[in-house]
Amino acid sequence: MRALIWAVAAGMLMVACAPPFGLGEPSRPALEQGARNSLSATKSYEMTGTYVEGGSSWTIDLQVQHPGAEHVKVNGPVQLEAIVVGGQPYFRGQQFLESYLGSDAQSQSLVKAAGNAWWKGLAAQPPQLPELTDGAAFRAFFMGSAVATRTDHVMVDGVDTVEFTGQRADVYIAEASPNRLIRIHMNKGVVVDGIGEGDLHYANYDNDFHIVAPSDVIDFSNLSTLPPLYTVLSVDTSGCSSPCVVSAQLKNLGGPTGAKAPSTVTFTMKDTASNQVLGSCKATVSPDVGFNGIATVGCTIPNVSGQHNAAVVTATADNPGRA
Repeated sequence: MRALIWAVAAGMLMVACAPPFGLGEPSRPALEQGARNSLSATKSYEMTGTYVEGGSSWTIDLQVQHPGAEHVKVNGPVQLEAIVVGGQPYFRGQQFLESYLGSDAQSQSLVKAAGNAWWKGLAAQPPQLPELTDGAAFRAFFMGSAVATRTDHVMVDGVDTVEFTGQRADVYIAEASPNRLIRIHMNKGVVVDGIGEGDLHYANYDNDFHIVAPSDVIDFSNLSTLPPLYTVLSVDTSGCSSPCVVSAQLKNLGGPTGAKAPSTVTFTMKDTASNQVLGSCKATVSPDVGFNGIATVGCTIPNVSGQHNAAVVTATADNPGRA
């Protein structure tokens, strides 16, 4: 009984010592300024979470390091990783590159050649989220007249926060100075920066993310930075007798190095009447030639003798792409 009395007395004492009518709590201007400074006046921060765009669910992990460096990973129907240093964006992600370039044969060859390497030189841009990453834009869109109610001492991600419920989102800002932004939960139906239903968390303020430009980058404005990318110019069957020796002339639309394996050319002989495959052989391109260089490769199609007037030989190049 005595222990219970002491516990009740201690609780009453804590209530009695608490500042009345919210006195001692951070002011709303201080909290709004703290949220703004979180995004614009810190060395760095990280934003992670989920959102909906184009009817699909996405996850994002964005690291911002002032001035002018970003590293973002986005996962959804396609995957994209991007680094921005000094205004120059670098990208990685075959699915994104494929969706960006298109589905024609030449574009698919470029996608395969690029592999999962870093690339630049196309007019692509990483996700642009000014209302969620710029302090002034964030404050103007989510705070001010957009706020309806305030609730103090709401625990979010292990931080004591002030919850501002508004017409566009619920915003959570740390009670303790410097009143950093902790979380934003967008209301259903609200779209900002092209995304909706965002549930985004902010953390790792003033960390050094070591964001630097990647090395060994493919530059699509300079195709010689691509690995070998051979295309067939012509096929020569004049040597197809006994044995049936065939050859092809190739042009390299990429550079001479960087592939994970040698390029090959597959020769296939088909009967034009029945479309039946009569035989095939494969040749390896070695050594590689430079950008716009010409190479000739050949091989012998086995089990074929004499001329086949009703047959046609085609050659298909296979470029394994970036290591």
